[in-house]
Amino acid sequence: MTQANNASTRTRETAQDNDEIDIGFLLGSLWDHKIFIVVVTVILALIGLIYATLATPEYKADALVQIEKKSGTIGGADVGSLLGEQGSSTSTEVEILRSRLILGQVVDQTDLDVAIIPNTWPVIGDWLLRKGVRRPDFSEGSADVWAGDTLRISEWVTSHNSQTLQFTLRSEGNGRYTLLTNEGDALGQGIVGQKLTVDQPWIELTVSELSAPSGATFTVVKKSRLAAIRGLLNRLETLTLGKDTGMLRLELTGPDQRELVTSLNATTEVFLTQNIARQAAEADKSLEFLEEQAPKVREQLNEAENRLNEYRLQSDSIDLSFETQNALNSLVSIEASLNELQLQETELARRFTPNHPVYRSLLEKKEQLLREKARLEERTGNLPETQQQILRLSRDVKVTQEIYVQLLNRMQELRLARAGTVGNVRILDDAVVQGQVAPKRNLIVAVAGMSGLLLAMIIVLLRAAFNRGIVSPEQLEELDLPVYATVPLSEEENRRSVRGKRAGKRKGKSKGGLLAMRNPADLSIEAIRGLRTSLHFAMMEGSNNRLVITGPSPGIGKSFMSANLAAVCAQAGQKVVVVDGDMRKGHVHGAFKQDSHNGLSEVLSGKLEFAQAVKTSEVDGLSWVSRGSAPPNPSELLMQARFTEFLDYLSEHFDLVIIDTPPVLAVTDAAIIGKQCGTTLMVVRFGQNTPKEIQIAESRLATGGVTLKGTILNAMEKKAATSYGYYGYYNYSYKSE
Repeated sequence: MTQANNASTRTRETAQDNDEIDIGFLLGSLWDHKIFIVVVTVILALIGLIYATLATPEYKADALVQIEKKSGTIGGADVGSLLGEQGSSTSTEVEILRSRLILGQVVDQTDLDVAIIPNTWPVIGDWLLRKGVRRPDFSEGSADVWAGDTLRISEWVTSHNSQTLQFTLRSEGNGRYTLLTNEGDALGQGIVGQKLTVDQPWIELTVSELSAPSGATFTVVKKSRLAAIRGLLNRLETLTLGKDTGMLRLELTGPDQRELVTSLNATTEVFLTQNIARQAAEADKSLEFLEEQAPKVREQLNEAENRLNEYRLQSDSIDLSFETQNALNSLVSIEASLNELQLQETELARRFTPNHPVYRSLLEKKEQLLREKARLEERTGNLPETQQQILRLSRDVKVTQEIYVQLLNRMQELRLARAGTVGNVRILDDAVVQGQVAPKRNLIVAVAGMSGLLLAMIIVLLRAAFNRGIVSPEQLEELDLPVYATVPLSEEENRRSVRGKRAGKRKGKSKGGLLAMRNPADLSIEAIRGLRTSLHFAMMEGSNNRLVITGPSPGIGKSFMSANLAAVCAQAGQKVVVVDGDMRKGHVHGAFKQDSHNGLSEVLSGKLEFAQAVKTSEVDGLSWVSRGSAPPNPSELLMQARFTEFLDYLSEHFDLVIIDTPPVLAVTDAAIIGKQCGTTLMVVRFGQNTPKEIQIAESRLATGGVTLKGTILNAMEKKAATSYGYYGYYNYSYKSE
């Protein structure tokens, strides 16, 4: 049980170590690619700067409006206060302000349904127009619009139910123009200042100003009224300042500063006018009702007076007693109150149901007065018939007269109230453009730069996470493959290789030369000398003096390793020959600054004798065999007996035979060649070849009967991502004077 726990603990510690190494590897990868990250960041920041410079600027205009609580003007004129209503809330006024009722009138007054878009150069055309760049000579006669080219439309009428229409207006010079469809079909020709009528679709267009050379085109858009209202609503923002202050800040954004001021001022003026009209509408309705009732009441008064006079004449003008006179005054007062309540009930019936508390209170008061009236009428019922009749007729006259006077007074009050209506909306600040609000250059550049930084980091981290090539000898040893040498990347050879590839693309070939001859003190050559020592003991166990240098994939430095290892061995006094076994794309000949003719393929095909294929080099004791012309069947040639005879010939005449083979994972040539050689080494490229590739390559060699002796880790680089690795000759080296 204890051993199991210890094993589990070791497993967890190993996992933690791997996690730490992974984090260190990823962070180191970021540092290794810092130039790439900086370049991507700068590029995206520049793109953001260009966008912020070329983008159409947006401006903001604002205005300040106060909404007061509704209050009465003259007693009796404010029916709302009588009914217990409060002033309109700010939120209600905001919704009214944003309604189609208000914004539709603004659109009608400011022609926001008409848009004129100059046709300019792509991307930078609008920027040139804003900068005031005049039309250059080479642009004469083109359809582009430049600074100084203007178009104004004073009137544009379409069918009331038409949707958004879009046309192209082309200047013909001398104040003439042609109206075109989007497809380029002419609808008609017009003259500045004169109305142009088109039947299908029906439009009436009047251009008030056109100062553009012949050929310049503008896109003109007639929006539907609803679309124009929506466009204005999307740009309009209402902000409530404070709580219960009734202060509203109206903000309008857009690219045209003049249009912002005009539209926002029109919005506040229409809102104010509508508010005053809405406040006066209540008095208008009451006044209209009273004006209808006044003639009727006057007629009733005349009839009542006539009936009273006629009865007095018939009854010899009998006067009322003191008791009857008091009863008459009380009845007249009650009738007046009932009439007042009747007027109020008429107004309440338009607003509320009978169950409303205000309505119910009025009905209760009315019932009380009716009961009082009935009691008085019952008391006067005991009077003589003549007194009762005089009482009734006199009551009718006084009550009707009182009603008529009340109507006249109320009508005068409502007229004064209507004339003095100011509304509960006040414009405190007219519209003023506060400045540019978009694009925010600094913010855009910062966001673009941060986006570039994150994008570059993500790319680097993804590459590091998914392309985990071999970066240390320990990784190869974990695959049970001995590491015979770690060869640092030669900066000189790397630069020459890049130049050679470019020259090869231009000239069809690349000749680099041996690094062991150009710079014997290079760190990579020092490492290859260490490999020479290791090989001395490794090949003692081999069946012959043949060494195969192979690799899992192309471009990992096999030919460089083969040629320079042969040169180093020859410098140590051995007689060495290096054979280019890659008859398809081998380039060992480039190391010797020669071409590939008369090589291995000619020997195997019987066109060339063995001795004729072996070429000497500038290094004493070093010979080489080129790949020859590319044959159609390299694998079949290698399987012939002549290849075995050629290898025997080389083994007899040289101390060491080094064969550079094609990649193992590409073709089967490496297994065929390795079968006849005593020692096989695999070159692994730092950071390029993955453990999976190496395992598959080893398996393919084993399937062909080739035992892989060990590996060579080539092109080691000193990187932050692999700082925990083994660097060998980076720390110790001798420099020649």
